[in-house]
Amino acid sequence: MTTTENILPEEFEQYLSCYKAQVRSKYTVQGMRRVLSSFNTYLQKFNIHLCKISIEQIDHFLAHYNKNYATGTSRTYRSHLRKFLAYLYQEGDIKKDLAPLVVSPPEFARSKPPKFLRPKEVQQLFNSLVLSDVKDLRTYAVMHLVYYLGLRPKEISLITLNDISFRQKEIFIQSRKNHSPAHLPLPNNTIRAITAYIVGGRPESKSRVLFLQLIPPYKPATKTDISRDTRELMHDNNLAASIYWLRHSYAQNLLESGASIFEIKEMMGHKSIESTKKYLSVHINLMREVILDETL
Repeated sequence: MTTTENILPEEFEQYLSCYKAQVRSKYTVQGMRRVLSSFNTYLQKFNIHLCKISIEQIDHFLAHYNKNYATGTSRTYRSHLRKFLAYLYQEGDIKKDLAPLVVSPPEFARSKPPKFLRPKEVQQLFNSLVLSDVKDLRTYAVMHLVYYLGLRPKEISLITLNDISFRQKEIFIQSRKNHSPAHLPLPNNTIRAITAYIVGGRPESKSRVLFLQLIPPYKPATKTDISRDTRELMHDNNLAASIYWLRHSYAQNLLESGASIFEIKEMMGHKSIESTKKYLSVHINLMREVILDETL
């Protein structure tokens, strides 16, 4: 039974009651209470209101709380706090969903920063294409879809003519890795690139798939076809890169334009925010701004 000295604020006790109903092990519940008790002490010490807690303050607390614990134990305690933060967000006690940002250092370290192209390199690639060439017209349209919409090669290979609305200036992506179809806006230059391919480069075919192979019988282009053409273009321009560098550049551009990590997750079609957070380590200043200061 909880003693008077151990009673925590209402939000904490309500969560612990829910947690206790879900977890059979009393030792796990006791571990959760210890973490939350120390967290409450930290909030009181620094006069921090729970509803205004920031990821920077959470990270500061965990750094001190876990400094004498082994890696496995530290990971467990981070998990305890992560679950509590998720509960607070669901209950409306905090306005930011901070739980996904509470990641153990070893886990974050395993996420290699994605590689991307700089604006001059991207412009070099676009300028090197000969738009009177059928293959280059297809590659030109593909590059627009990757660089300006962040699409994957497989997503591009599945686009049909029916998925494009030139009047509404949008494209419907039916199959995404996160199993969430999306209507994405089409920039004017991307519309022009697609139109140039359809008019000047796409073979006549009964198939409604947008991108077709270059030789008869003109079957739908595969994701391998699409990736290979872009890789060859990059090689010709002395860039040791792949089509995914363009996709990563799209994410980098979103970051620099001020998009939140959650908006980027949706635009990129990621299953998990863990995949999206890798982009934060591309630029240390952006990482600090998005994680520590940005209103999510």
